[in-house]
Amino acid sequence: MAQVHFTEEKATMLATLYGRALDARRDQPLLGDTAADDAVRRIDYDFTKLGITRDSSVSVAIRAKAIDGLAAEYLSAHPDAIVLHLGCGMDTRADRLDPPPTVSWFDVDYPEVVELRREIYPPHENRTAIGSSVTDFAWLDQVPSDRPVLVVAEGLTMYLTPADGAELVRRIVGKFPEGQLVFDIFSTLGIKAQKLNPVVRRAKATLHWGIDDPHQLEHYGVRLVSSLDATDWASGETLARMPAASKLALRVTGLIPAVRRMGRIARWEF
Repeated sequence: MAQVHFTEEKATMLATLYGRALDARRDQPLLGDTAADDAVRRIDYDFTKLGITRDSSVSVAIRAKAIDGLAAEYLSAHPDAIVLHLGCGMDTRADRLDPPPTVSWFDVDYPEVVELRREIYPPHENRTAIGSSVTDFAWLDQVPSDRPVLVVAEGLTMYLTPADGAELVRRIVGKFPEGQLVFDIFSTLGIKAQKLNPVVRRAKATLHWGIDDPHQLEHYGVRLVSSLDATDWASGETLARMPAASKLALRVTGLIPAVRRMGRIARWEF
């Protein structure tokens, strides 16, 4: 069994891993990430203390599936792209997307997270793990800049300060000839309500960056392509497989615009 030596805040990435694992154990999984379930069974950690339940795992699964869909769309059009998977945690997104060998994939997260990934997941050609904080921008020197880039960040932006988030976008735009960013974001209401989130509360984590209008990032050299409210993350097929209670919660959320927009998935290009 692999041992985990994370701070409480860094352990939040284990919550999303556990959420994907719980989804994989369903009779009708929404994401079906069996690698997440395998990883959970190999890590010596009490995942039940993280605040993720079978019910809340639904939102974890539909968010990941929605981001996967957007990423797959870009890679289909750019089969030679560089992928920056920022704040990757224990996510096996590269396995789910299975990009062609012409794609160069970089998973970026803290050194102790990368160490755990190497212990749990086998090495793979054309995939590189970089152990660094995403805001220690020296890691970008390890990445080539001669091709289009897809930057994916799930569950990351809200942990950044606004200044660090803006600088991250500027650095990426300045390094690559063209590309696309796929981020999930919280509104300022989502930031203010952070202690209502059991994962954040139990980890004693602090969220910082609230984005009420995804167009805000256009100040840093990108153009907004699309934005999905939380009620739009699930496709019709996914919605049909969701538990009845989750469907009802989604409908209620959709009735309140401010709540519906607390969490979004947005795409920008440059």
